[in-house]
Amino acid sequence: MAISHVTDQTFTTEIKEGLVLVDFWAPWCGPCKMIAPLLEEIDGEIENVGIIKLNVDENPEITREFGVMSIPTLILFKDGVAVEKVIGLQPKEALTELISKHA
Repeated sequence: MAISHVTDQTFTTEIKEGLVLVDFWAPWCGPCKMIAPLLEEIDGEIENVGIIKLNVDENPEITREFGVMSIPTLILFKDGVAVEKVIGLQPKEALTELISKHA
């Protein structure tokens, strides 16, 4: 499953079913650029999770709703409910562990 980009308008639909990891990011953010390839790897390796990206500059409504103050912020949703939140650049192992414990 390819990583897709969502907006304030499409966000709720994208997170409502299953396990979904949301990457709150911005194009100017250095750590966001560093975490992107790790998310691509995880997307190719773990089948039971969807990964989506939300540009915080273009989508302030959802960003504000989930209290995102620093980026990258990753929030894991299970059937539409936020179950875990991590802030900042994370190693791949930490991200796969985060997903595994909620799978």
